[in-house]
Amino acid sequence: MSLITRKVSTGRTMDELLALLSAVACSILAALFIAALYFGREIFVPIALAILLSFVLGPPVGLLQRARVPRSLAVVGIVFLAFSVIFGLGTLIANQLTQLAGDLPVYQSTMREKVRGATASSGTLERAADMLQELSRELDRPKEDKSARGAIPRLGAPNAAGTTLPIPVEVRQPDPGALENLRTLIAPLLNPLATTGIIIIFVIFILIQREDLRNRLIRLAGSHDLQRTTAALDDAAKRLSRLFLAQLMINATFGVLIGAGLSFIGIPSAILWGILAAVLRFVPYIGTAISAAFPLALAAAVDPGWSMLAWTIVLFLGVGPIISQVVEPLAYGQSTGLSPVAIVASATFWTALWGPIGLVLATPLTVCLVVLGRHVERLEFLDVIFGDRPALSPPEMFYQRMLAGDPIEAAGKAEEFLKEKSLSSYFDEVALRGLQLAQADAKRDALDQARMTKIRDAVTEFASDLSTQDDSIPEGTSPTMDAEAAAAVETVPDAAISSNLPVVQKADLPLHWQGEAPVFCLAGRTPLDEAAAVLFAQLSNAHGLGARVEPADALSSSKIVQLDFTGVAIVCLSYLDAGSPAHMRYSVRRLRRQLPKATIVMLGCWAENLDKETLEELREAAKADIAAATLREAMMMCRMAAGVEEIDEPPGRATPALKIA
Repeated sequence: MSLITRKVSTGRTMDELLALLSAVACSILAALFIAALYFGREIFVPIALAILLSFVLGPPVGLLQRARVPRSLAVVGIVFLAFSVIFGLGTLIANQLTQLAGDLPVYQSTMREKVRGATASSGTLERAADMLQELSRELDRPKEDKSARGAIPRLGAPNAAGTTLPIPVEVRQPDPGALENLRTLIAPLLNPLATTGIIIIFVIFILIQREDLRNRLIRLAGSHDLQRTTAALDDAAKRLSRLFLAQLMINATFGVLIGAGLSFIGIPSAILWGILAAVLRFVPYIGTAISAAFPLALAAAVDPGWSMLAWTIVLFLGVGPIISQVVEPLAYGQSTGLSPVAIVASATFWTALWGPIGLVLATPLTVCLVVLGRHVERLEFLDVIFGDRPALSPPEMFYQRMLAGDPIEAAGKAEEFLKEKSLSSYFDEVALRGLQLAQADAKRDALDQARMTKIRDAVTEFASDLSTQDDSIPEGTSPTMDAEAAAAVETVPDAAISSNLPVVQKADLPLHWQGEAPVFCLAGRTPLDEAAAVLFAQLSNAHGLGARVEPADALSSSKIVQLDFTGVAIVCLSYLDAGSPAHMRYSVRRLRRQLPKATIVMLGCWAENLDKETLEELREAAKADIAAATLREAMMMCRMAAGVEEIDEPPGRATPALKIA
């Protein structure tokens, strides 16, 4: 026994050591990769710019190819046109900067007069300003040598001490020639021109070899499903191209509007500030504010009054929200697919590595990483870290909130979900699946009785918060903008969507169904079964059939005789575990002894992945009248048992037959 224990302990130690070594190796590789990005930024920055430009220029190249233009000619033509526009904008920016630099002394004097006028009303401020100016002049004045206030000796003549004063010598360089002037002019331009050339070459080759690069990426990903991976990467490339092209067009529109508005207001170099606004808008959150700072400062310096500054503020406050809140959602959706934390973190990371150009490229580069993470299995961690989709599935989030005792937050997310889907869809696809996860943890002894009781209490409060919701599919409502609720909506299969069922009126029910609680829900074994029964009772109440819930210990021999079955027309036994048919059978047998023969006993077995054959076997083993595997199916059986005929299911979805043993 000790030998086996020693072997198991040694195996665990080796596994832990291997995991530690793997973590250390990953950390070293990550550090080396970051160091390579930093020290090799002269190479990686042009490559990154070329990749992003290839996404933007890909759609125009595709249009020319569909027009029977050869790919090489289409690529060269589009790249030439794009860089001609970029060089033209660069020339325009240089001219605007030159003009602005020449006018700065005029703006400085205007600003000085404005500040002097603002401080004229305060004698204390004016005296303080004069004192500071006088002190500055005194500090700048050269010190006089009191000993040298007499006669100035001649150069080379002996002074009073008898020493000869040195004769100053000035060395002058010859005038530079034409070649030297040309070298001085070209030297500052060599680095930008070399970078631009590298970008052009990479863009051309990426666009020409696009399919070959995609195939190499598939090989690196190591996917076994070649067809699906190829389709996914093609779809990702098209989505990125549309996203970047739309963002470029929107930012360009923003820059044109800002430039035109500033020109109308009278701000100097309005074209420069418009281009700057378009470029800085690629910077998330603060880009627009940074682009507004320069025109605002210039408006305060140019205008003797304050009207130009006020109109500039109005311009940015008017155009910015319209573009971000109206135009962008219509163009490419509400989000770029990044979480807010990822946007800030990526901006900090890339700025630290590559400086200002990294700040501009941060969001596009991170979007590329997230798209790769969503389509390449080995890179899925990138989507988890940077993506805006919830890290946990909707059932996992529901389970986590019930564990944390936060039913209010869960109810808020459910209300967002109910803007698009029905209450029964949420209960079946989110809440019930969350309880199935809890049941799986309880089955492997990872969930004790106290936590199961806590989950039951949280589910009870959650159902109470949704007591005013009906089980209908909303019509004509705007879709939810909550990311978690939208993810939950996507999980609802088409087969789970059905048409609305009308609320049952008490007067339309048979006499023995007109009691306060004709539906009697009993938990099978655990508090988790009771939590599922609470959800079914809430759904039954939403359909107009009153329901009440009893805990699992009510089925004991001593307590079942104390139950009040007055007005009960149907009993639903709630089980999350399908592995206890004997317990189900004994529970049904005890109920048969206490209930009238006319009462229907329904087995609600909410176990995960339970097919119809297994469910029917469980019903026969338990000797129940009917059985259901989902809350909605159980609700439809209750309506059918009550004689409700207004069941309007869409074509292709079979209504479960009501078989009473």
